[in-house]
Amino acid sequence: MGQKDAAEKILEDYQDVFADILNVLVFQGKQVVKPEELCETKVLSHYKAEDGKLHEQERDVAKFWKKGGIIFSLCGLENQTVIDPDMPLRVIGYDGAAYRGQLLTKGKEAQRYPVMTLVLYYGKQRWKASKNLKERIHVPKALEGYISDYRVNIFEISYLSEQQISMFRSDFQIVADYFVQVRKNQGYKENKKIIRHVDAMLKFLSVFTGDQDYAKLKLSKNEGGINMCVVLQEAIERGKREGIEFGIREGIEREKREIASGMLRKNISIKDICELTGLSKQQVRALME
Repeated sequence: MGQKDAAEKILEDYQDVFADILNVLVFQGKQVVKPEELCETKVLSHYKAEDGKLHEQERDVAKFWKKGGIIFSLCGLENQTVIDPDMPLRVIGYDGAAYRGQLLTKGKEAQRYPVMTLVLYYGKQRWKASKNLKERIHVPKALEGYISDYRVNIFEISYLSEQQISMFRSDFQIVADYFVQVRKNQGYKENKKIIRHVDAMLKFLSVFTGDQDYAKLKLSKNEGGINMCVVLQEAIERGKREGIEFGIREGIEREKREIASGMLRKNISIKDICELTGLSKQQVRALME
C-alpha cells in the first residue's frame, strides 16, 4: 500500500472489520471468524536477497486467528489500487517469511499453522495480470513437473456482487459499496449505513480514492450517527468555505495590486508602495512591466 503511516490504525486493523472481510470473501457470509478470536502479529519481516544485503518487507495488515489458544491460521490482507503482475512473487515472499518464522519455535509446544493472504484490489479495470506463479514465470517444459505453482487470492472489490456487498456487517460494506457504485455509475449515491470507525474510514477513503479532502474533514458527533450522507455534505460545505475564503483572499490581493498600480502612476517609490500595501518588491516590479 505504501501510503499508510505505521502510527495510524487503518480501517482493516479493527477486529470487526478484519473478521467481516474474512467471513464474506472466504466463508461466503457465514459468521465463522469472530472478532475476539483475532489477535495482532508483526507485519514486518526480513530476508537476505541475492545481493547479500538484509531487506525488510511489510504486510498491510496481518492477524492470528485463534480458537482455544490454538492458532488456526495467520491471515494477511494486502491492498492494491493498481494491477501488479508480480503479485504472486510478492505474496510468496510474505507467506514464506511467515512459514520461516515458525521454524524459530522448537519442541512439542511448537505450533505449525497455515498462512493465508487475501489481496484486495480497488481498481476499476479487471485484474488481467498473473494470479499464480506459473502465469508470471517461464517454466521450461523439462521442469514443469518439478516447479510448484502458487495461487494468489485476489478479490476485485469494485466487481463484488450486490449479494456479496449485503453480506458485510462492518464499515467495509460502505467501502465495497462505494467502489462498486463508482465503477458502475461514475458517481456515488450516499450509503446511509452508520459508520462505526469514522476517522479510520475517512483516512481509508483518502488513501484509496486519492481524494485528500476526506482526510481533512473534521466531523463533530451526530446524535443519529455519521454516515456517508453526512460525510459528503461536510465535504461540500468545506469546499464552499474554502472557495469563499479563496475568493476573499484573491479580492484583497487584487485590490492591493490596483492600489499599487495607481501609486506607480503617481511615481511613488517602490519602497513606499511595499510598506503601504504589503506587497513584495518583486510583485510591485511585476506591475511595472
